[in-house]
Amino acid sequence: MIDKKLLEILVCPVSKAPLEFDPERNELICRPSALAYPIRDGIPVMLESEARPLTTDEKLG
Repeated sequence: MIDKKLLEILVCPVSKAPLEFDPERNELICRPSALAYPIRDGIPVMLESEARPLTTDEKLG
């Protein structure tokens, strides 16, 4: 789980768009840039090089 206040201030480093929390995958999703950022040990890893590209279905979400 991620703190709601933290989620309100975090943005995608690529598109600067707001992020959505995906509790099933423990990731932060950015639909405009089509990237999913992992959360490791409760800490969001906000590096483009660590992000996973979204699938087509996830992009439509």
